[in-house]
Amino acid sequence: MEFQYKELGQDAYAFVHEKDGKTLGEITWTLLGDVMVMDHTFVIPELRGTGVAKQLLDRSAKFARENSYKMEAVCSYVVSAFNESDEYEDLKA
Repeated sequence: MEFQYKELGQDAYAFVHEKDGKTLGEITWTLLGDVMVMDHTFVIPELRGTGVAKQLLDRSAKFARENSYKMEAVCSYVVSAFNESDEYEDLKA
């Protein structure tokens, strides 16, 4: 699954999965210095439970590591993922 990196303006960014112009999933953050404040994750109902949200988070985590950023979990999905797994431990702000 491919995710497009988007600059949303005013230090807001996203990875988005689209098909035929429709957003099927996205994860958004605001960049504050070197911290990605993860504020929203969305997956259309038809794709929920299929791992798309985790793939979005994993892509964001890869981006954070590539850019020496940390991540602050604000959205409920990211908070839950951070609490349930230690695979993001190195990224926690």
